[in-house]
Amino acid sequence: MIHVIVELSKYFICILMLLYTLQCFTVFRYREEKEKRHILAKQLLLIFFMNLAAFTVIYLQTEDFQIIRFYLETIVYFLAIQILYRIFYRKASLLLLNNLCMLLSIGFIMQARLDMEKAQKQFFIVLVGSAVALLIPVMIRKMRFLHKLTWLYAGLGIFLLLAVLALAQMTGGAKLSIFGVQPSEIIKIVFVFFMASMLWKDTSFPQVVKATLVAGAHVLILVVSRDLGSALIFFITYLVMLYVATKKPGYLLLGIGGGTVASVAAYYLFGHIRQRVAAWKDPFAVYQNEGYQIAQSMFAIGTGSWFGMGLCQGSPDMIPVAAEDFMFSAICEEMGGLFGICLILVCMSFFLMIVNISLQIKNPFYKLIALGLGTEYAFQVFLTIGGATKFIPMTGVTLPLVSYGGSSVMSTIIMLAIIQGLYIFREDEGEELEKIRESRELEKNK
Repeated sequence: MIHVIVELSKYFICILMLLYTLQCFTVFRYREEKEKRHILAKQLLLIFFMNLAAFTVIYLQTEDFQIIRFYLETIVYFLAIQILYRIFYRKASLLLLNNLCMLLSIGFIMQARLDMEKAQKQFFIVLVGSAVALLIPVMIRKMRFLHKLTWLYAGLGIFLLLAVLALAQMTGGAKLSIFGVQPSEIIKIVFVFFMASMLWKDTSFPQVVKATLVAGAHVLILVVSRDLGSALIFFITYLVMLYVATKKPGYLLLGIGGGTVASVAAYYLFGHIRQRVAAWKDPFAVYQNEGYQIAQSMFAIGTGSWFGMGLCQGSPDMIPVAAEDFMFSAICEEMGGLFGICLILVCMSFFLMIVNISLQIKNPFYKLIALGLGTEYAFQVFLTIGGATKFIPMTGVTLPLVSYGGSSVMSTIIMLAIIQGLYIFREDEGEELEKIRESRELEKNK
């Protein structure tokens, strides 16, 4: 009987994910706020049904009562965060909030399936991050001096990265964390604020040179620390923000050329980069060593096929550090390739929503911040999924909100809280413009 339930559940969960993904895009067809809220409410129901089905299957397979308790804790959290945002921020984007809950749901389900202890730790960090995040939108609206802290952002970022370089122990071939905290995750946000404050008003050549030198210092320290995934994210974010601020393709082409030369140099300077490239080119040629992770990831994705093997029916624990670096492979094995495609589309809708917010903001400082944060999010998703599917060499970054990683999930929740603050700021700008138009019309009528 349990086998039948597990077999049916994977199709049920996949259908729920398909419906949710479809609504992420169809919601934009509706102009009436009432219709949009109806779609968004249905999304919430789909999230709750998916959690119920998934945790029921995991409990039936493991008979561990901790699964039930963890499920109830997560449901209370999702209800609380939805209610609190509706009370304190009535202008908040409910689609962003729903996507946050959906991606966290997928992460909690897979972490509970892989390692209950890690799932509990992640849940606690999510609670702390969400409590902090509730304060951020109002801070974005009230703290109008953020564009003045340019060199504080630069100094803080470089100081923390140097501290990691000096004090951190080697983990997986790179210096990443101090006392279990990975500062580069928080510095990603600080870096965006630095770039925005440098370029929102002045895009002259001397200003661009200053921004490039500071950005280069960030990237160089990360490369020396061998945190290549973060270095790539910083570099791409710098390029995108510079191009959007200056609107000069020459800077973009020069940056791409410089990045290409630096990549070739890094290949010859660092042995671990050559190992990762060798594993990417032919993982089965170095299967016993560097290629083992990639090979197991490919086996997992292939085994899952379209609909997956069902929760607790696969062997995702055969992939080293599956909960951190190869969560996408574990998802595809047990929940299916179709579910994985939907996950990518949900992440894409997240990014498109952020870009849309950026385009509609009039304030150039906040516009650049939204674009920079969106770029960091999208490129991190690309690096993680691209590495897991052998599209690009593995960089060791996490899938935001889904993979296990305290610093990553904390910084992503804070990042999305900033986006919510910018969304509300955009709404305020719209209301102010509407008032101005109405006052002008009244003056004309007089």
